[in-house]
Amino acid sequence: MRPYLAAAIQMTSVPDLEKNLAQAEDLIDLAVRQGAELVTLPENFSFLGDEAAKQAQAQVIGDASEAFLKKMAQRYQVTLLGGGYPVPTTGNKVYNTALLVGPDGNELLRYEKVHLFDVNVPDGNTYRESNTVVSGQRLPNVYPSKHLGNIGVSVCYDVRFPELYRHLSQMGAEVLVVPAAFTAFTGKDHWQILLQARAIENTCYVLAPAQTGYHNNRRQSHGHAAIIDPWGVVLADAGTSPGIAIAEITPARLLQVRQQMPSLEHRVFI
Repeated sequence: MRPYLAAAIQMTSVPDLEKNLAQAEDLIDLAVRQGAELVTLPENFSFLGDEAAKQAQAQVIGDASEAFLKKMAQRYQVTLLGGGYPVPTTGNKVYNTALLVGPDGNELLRYEKVHLFDVNVPDGNTYRESNTVVSGQRLPNVYPSKHLGNIGVSVCYDVRFPELYRHLSQMGAEVLVVPAAFTAFTGKDHWQILLQARAIENTCYVLAPAQTGYHNNRRQSHGHAAIIDPWGVVLADAGTSPGIAIAEITPARLLQVRQQMPSLEHRVFI
């Protein structure tokens, strides 16, 4: 692992596949021009809005999303994470899938979101992700990159389940990625705190690409795509407009924090 720049992209995706992919490409281009070598896209980067419309177009959205990620990674010669996007499975449902792709356009890691967002939010909105999505049946893996460090992947609601991130840290993760479409109501109280907690307790960097703004008449995302260091320091925050959070991932800082606070070595219950 060596020092490098990573980017967490922030988007306002809508129910328009082509428009979203164009927005994503513009932001990938911006991140690369600023020197990013690891670029991460938020949950639902390719389509966000009416769930019935997404389900009806799931095959088209899924195929286009995967092709886009591989094409962009190869074109810009970066490691690129996109997630999640729908991948059809049995019973007219989908997996909420995150995909990590290398600069050669080849798939490095695939993760199907395990924890599904079935919640009655106090702002009056109800979310039932399980109506259209099947929970993944495998814990996420860690991709060992010689240059970028060991990368662990999760998706959005997973961030509320610390045992998943402990699993990733036990597998050697140094960089945790949390692509999300966090609701505006829950995000204002929980988003940054949860990201900092996952960084601190696992002494890892956290990259959190995010959705922001209104996606249809009712659905609003919190924004604040962020990069957080292993001590819990927020290195970059994209605010509430589409854009990027970009910061350096530094192995010396990772080693320093893990030496100063060796909590991973002090675990009693494993």
